[in-house]
Amino acid sequence: MRVLLVNTNRLQPPIAPVALDYLAAALRAAGHEPALLDLCSEPDPEAAMSRALAGEEYGLIGLTFRNTDDCYYPGRAWFVPELAALVSLARQHSAAPLVLGGVGFSIMPEAIMRQTGADWGIAGDGEFALVRLANGEREIPGALHQREGMLRRQPAVPDDLSALPAMRRDFVDNVKYERLGGQIGFETKRGCAAPCVYCADPVAKGRAARLRPPAAVADELESLADRGIAHLHTCDAEFNRPGEHALAVCEALIRRGLGEKLRWHAYCAPVPFSADLARALRRAGCVGINFGVDHGVESMLRLLGRDYRPADLESAFALCRQNGLATMADLLLGGPGETESTLRAGLDFIRQIRPDRVGLSVGIRVYPGTPLARRAQSQPEALRGPGAAAGDFVAPTYYLSPALGERIFSLVRELTGDDPRFFFSDPTEPDRNYNYSGNDLLVKALAAGYRGAYWDILRRWRENLPPP
Repeated sequence: MRVLLVNTNRLQPPIAPVALDYLAAALRAAGHEPALLDLCSEPDPEAAMSRALAGEEYGLIGLTFRNTDDCYYPGRAWFVPELAALVSLARQHSAAPLVLGGVGFSIMPEAIMRQTGADWGIAGDGEFALVRLANGEREIPGALHQREGMLRRQPAVPDDLSALPAMRRDFVDNVKYERLGGQIGFETKRGCAAPCVYCADPVAKGRAARLRPPAAVADELESLADRGIAHLHTCDAEFNRPGEHALAVCEALIRRGLGEKLRWHAYCAPVPFSADLARALRRAGCVGINFGVDHGVESMLRLLGRDYRPADLESAFALCRQNGLATMADLLLGGPGETESTLRAGLDFIRQIRPDRVGLSVGIRVYPGTPLARRAQSQPEALRGPGAAAGDFVAPTYYLSPALGERIFSLVRELTGDDPRFFFSDPTEPDRNYNYSGNDLLVKALAAGYRGAYWDILRRWRENLPPP
């Protein structure tokens, strides 16, 4: 069967659609013929969709949906209406069943199915489910089917990632994406068992980490390196959970000599983070770590569901400095229990552990199905954004501590001053902008040849440092 795979993510700088590479590999291995429609760089996506479907026959049309919104409190961009318009347009030009999938879709699949009118959806792992749909099966774990106003969802069964076919990453033009977007993503696992109250990753990918064989990850990265691609970023929620798997992946890359060819960044948790792992990361080609720190005050870490202490943060950042790994501390400010006192103490502590950069997200996106959503239902006064009144957390909805409200923005400006390490989500200060989408400084740096994680690109650009 011919299957058209559509990249609907049009945010700039462009992010390579990793999922479409993985889906195409599974379809090919099963004897199907995937084709690509990449709308990312299309000035007129509707015209591009019309051209792609004119005179063509497809058995299925799959649209991947990476982000429901920009998760940016000042921006509050909402992408589901654009997806609904694309579904409607595709239906005008093709009788093929329309299938939705992707991380964004999997966070709130029923709501997105109803808002778009798509025929099918796949919540969670898509590779084997899409193959089964192309094979003509209809009882598929994780699938949603909508017909004549009736929506049926089948329970998901997480896939065994060791059964996935080899990922050669040759379906999407990753060379172009690295040139224009600065980095290419890759997965070493799916799912997350961490108890964070706000995170949608367990909703979308499962509440247990499912691991890819380290050799398979090394094969994939070697295939990218063979085409001259050198700048990568993990797509895992937290690369080092579990720590022994992260170490095994690093060792597999080292054995292949990929540490000399690649420069990559990772999302990591502050624990477990050992000296052995820090050394292995650097030898495997890792040049920077984005730690999901969230806060520097222990009581706030507990309220956010984090399972580490401030002392663990101090240790992780020190190990990175000792091993030549650049660091980013991502903070979530304004969550449950936040006060002026916790805000001041938290930022003071973050300065003490000396990260290279600090990302400040003010206001926490509330996603359906998370513990934060359950708490927020009893605190309507804490909710902001276009989805606040509905109470279902589908449209962008943010939690902002009632003890601070909008005053938190002026407090953060006061507490961070002119310290260039702090990226602050304030559109009035573009030099410190933490919203990567449409970031003028980032666009300039990419055009000048900088590559890697966006926070590290901005750091190097501002400090007149060469690319890694």
